[in-house]
Amino acid sequence: MQYAVVTGATQGLGKAIAEKFLSEGFSVAICARSLDKLQALEETWKKQYPASSILCLQADLGNKNETLAFAETVLSQFPQVDILVNNAGIFLPGNLAEEPDGHLEMLMSVNLYSAYHITRSFLPSMKKNGEGHIFNMCSVGSLKAYPRGGSYGITKYALMGFSENLREELKSFNIKVTAIYPGVTDTPSWEGSGVEKNRMMESSDVANMLWASYSLSKQADVETIILRPIKGDI
Repeated sequence: MQYAVVTGATQGLGKAIAEKFLSEGFSVAICARSLDKLQALEETWKKQYPASSILCLQADLGNKNETLAFAETVLSQFPQVDILVNNAGIFLPGNLAEEPDGHLEMLMSVNLYSAYHITRSFLPSMKKNGEGHIFNMCSVGSLKAYPRGGSYGITKYALMGFSENLREELKSFNIKVTAIYPGVTDTPSWEGSGVEKNRMMESSDVANMLWASYSLSKQADVETIILRPIKGDI
């Protein structure tokens, strides 16, 4: 049995990725803030994937203590972590000069610090096992500034930097690091935006590319995955 952890996985990209792992026979641990959504998803998944161990844990990853508690619970119930997907994030557009005070700190705590703390929690186990794969969900907004990117854009640039430093640091431990940069994808973040679904990618597109990267030989590491709608960014 192999084990995966996906943060922020009750909807959108995280849910699609977790379901891909479950369909491939993995046991999966996820977290989110909504207890109702977690309980409903856990009930559904346990019926669909009875052979897998499934942990659906409530945690606000904007809170360091809850972030560390989530990681500690996973380590106490899973014998190892083969894949970590740092997917949890908040998308709030805005202009830097007009954002409310504390906006950057709030976004940074979820979009960057949660990945930092959770990754550090699982690294000792991965290093001991001599393998593992860490995926960080960046954004095309990590690669180029765009109008009303604001603090969100800053945090995604920071997550890209975290990914690149982590990749360099973990090469000698045979631990892979992949940064994923998706363009506009049909997720709840885009509900009410007026953008037509046929202009967006599907969540399963990102999940399938992540799985393809993981499925390569142990000698290969896909460092960067950039996906955009066929007609480009919006």
